[in-house]
Amino acid sequence: MTYTARQLNRATLERQLLLEREPVGVLAAIDRIVAIQAQEPASPYIALWNRIEGFDPADLDEAFTAGTVRKATVMRITLHAVTVADHEVFHHAMLPALRASRLHDKRFKAMGLTIERADEVLRHMLEYAAEPRTKKELEALLHSHVGDVGQPGIWWALASYAPLVRMPTGGPWAYGPKLSFQTVAIEPRDRMAALAEMLRRYLTGFGPATVLDMNQFTMLPRTSIREALELLDLVREGDYYDVPNRTIPDEDTPAPPRLMAMWDSTLLAYADRSRIIPDEYRKLVIRNNGDTLPTLLVDGHVAGVWRPNEDGGIEATAFHALSEDQWTGLAEEAKALHKFLGDREPQVYRRFNRWWAGLPVDHVRIL
Repeated sequence: MTYTARQLNRATLERQLLLEREPVGVLAAIDRIVAIQAQEPASPYIALWNRIEGFDPADLDEAFTAGTVRKATVMRITLHAVTVADHEVFHHAMLPALRASRLHDKRFKAMGLTIERADEVLRHMLEYAAEPRTKKELEALLHSHVGDVGQPGIWWALASYAPLVRMPTGGPWAYGPKLSFQTVAIEPRDRMAALAEMLRRYLTGFGPATVLDMNQFTMLPRTSIREALELLDLVREGDYYDVPNRTIPDEDTPAPPRLMAMWDSTLLAYADRSRIIPDEYRKLVIRNNGDTLPTLLVDGHVAGVWRPNEDGGIEATAFHALSEDQWTGLAEEAKALHKFLGDREPQVYRRFNRWWAGLPVDHVRIL
C-alpha cells in the first residue's frame, strides 16, 4: 500500500480537527493536535477558533493563567502552546539540542564564559524565577552574576533551554509586550524514552509521516529519530510511520474552507510542505526570515493569504482563480473570524503587512 498525496492531506486535516469543528474543550483539542505554534500571541487563539465548535477565547485565557496549558520554547527553538504532559516530555526530548544550539554557538563562545559557568548561573536564575519575573528583572540578575558579556547576552542562551514558561501579562491575547517568566518543575526522565514519546505524540497529530518529516518538526538528527523509533510499536508503509489503529480518511472527503493562523503547525510540521502548501506557493507563504503568513485553505490546501482590512472585513488574496462557491465559503468563515477578532484585536498581525507588497493582485476580495 502507498498513500496518495490527497490521503496524506486528509489524514492531517482529520487529526488536526480541520475537517470539521468539534465540540471539545481547550485541553482536549490541544492534546489532540499536539502543539500549537505560539510565536505570535494571537495564533493559538485563531488556531483553536478554526478547530473547536463554539470556541470561547476566555477558555484559553484561563488555561494559560492556571498553567494547564504552557507557553514555552520547545520544537525548532520556537514558542508553542502545549499541555503540561507534553511540555515535560518535549522539554527532555529537546534539551540536548536546545542547549547545543546556544552553548556551542560562536556568539556564546564570544562571551568568554564556560558551559559550567552558564549552568551555575542558570541555577541562580531558576531559583529567582520561582515567582514570575519580567525579562528585565531576569536580565538584571544575570548581569549581576556575569557582567556585560556583549550581545546577544547570556539571557539569549539560557532562555532557549531553561525550564521556563511564559506567564500571561495581559493584552488582547493574554501575552503583551512586557514578557514574564516562571520556572516550572520538570521531573527527570530518560532522554531517549522522552524522544520516542515525543515522536509518538507527533504521529498522533500529524501522521503518517517520514523520518524527514519528524526531522523537520523537531530539528533533531535523523540518526536520533531512527533510534527512538525503534522503541515504539508503530505501523509502517514504505517510508511512512504511524501509530497503530488509525484510519486514513478517503481522499475524496470534503475539506471545508479555513482562514488559518500565522505559523499554523500544519504548515511547518513536514519536510514535504506540499502536503498542505503547493510548491509554487511556498515562498509566498513562508517568507525569507521564516514569517509564515495567515493562509486561506481551500479543498485542504493553501490557496492564498488573508489579513484584516482597515475599512472592516477580511482582505483575501487568492493565488489562483477560485469558484464562486469557494469564495462564498471563505466569506462565511471571514465574517465569523472578523467578529471573533473584533472582540479582541481587529487589526491582528498588522505589523506583518509589509509582506503583502509583491503578492499577486489578480484575485483579491474584501470578505
